[in-house]
Amino acid sequence: MVHAGLIPWLDPENIIVSAGPWALLVVCIIVFSETGLLVGFLLPGDTLLVITGLLAFHPGIGFDIWWVALFIGLAAFLGGEVGYLIGHKAGPKIFERKESGLFSIENVQRTNAFFERFGAIAVVLARFVPVVRTFAPVAAGVGHMNYRKYSLYNLIGALLWGAGLTCFGFFLSYVPVIAEFVRDYIDLILIAAVVVSVVPTAWHYLASSRKAKRAAAAGGTTQTDAAAASKLRLDATTFDKHHD
Repeated sequence: MVHAGLIPWLDPENIIVSAGPWALLVVCIIVFSETGLLVGFLLPGDTLLVITGLLAFHPGIGFDIWWVALFIGLAAFLGGEVGYLIGHKAGPKIFERKESGLFSIENVQRTNAFFERFGAIAVVLARFVPVVRTFAPVAAGVGHMNYRKYSLYNLIGALLWGAGLTCFGFFLSYVPVIAEFVRDYIDLILIAAVVVSVVPTAWHYLASSRKAKRAAAAGGTTQTDAAAASKLRLDATTFDKHHD
């Protein structure tokens, strides 16, 4: 095996193999946070899952791929459940926040529009849409979507997205050309994964922060009051719509 040698003093294979369960724990925490916390949209999602699948194939992360997929799917499900319960308990008050790099009313409006278009199935589809997947569980909770229906769709979405993309990355490694590339350039893959994850996150945060500051400087409203937050609550009938 020939490493790309981009970081001579750092052997990614040894680090990942040694990290083992801790590497998987970190991935699960990130996946959980992306749907369980309102700031989760800043975290890498799809890319992280595919990369985890690739690395589970080679050099391995201490668990069989089925356990890896199961743990990640469970983390995604639990994150969605926590997000729903937070929204259900807090109600519209959770949207009474100041515009910042970590919160934007536009993200809530975008998520609401997603529900208005697709109905309850949006809980599943949102998993594959960055930002929306972070706000969807909270929006469903605030709107008091039927909990059993929500949990069912949340489970389906968590398995399709969390376990599905991880397995996709794993089985992608069975393609000879891809498998060889992963073995020879694993350090390059890790660096690229960090860049792809961090750069968009940083850009989104900085862009949102600048926008909020410009609005404040122009004398615009940067704080969502109770009345405005109440209007962001989805009507319960929204979740009964069927997409044609």
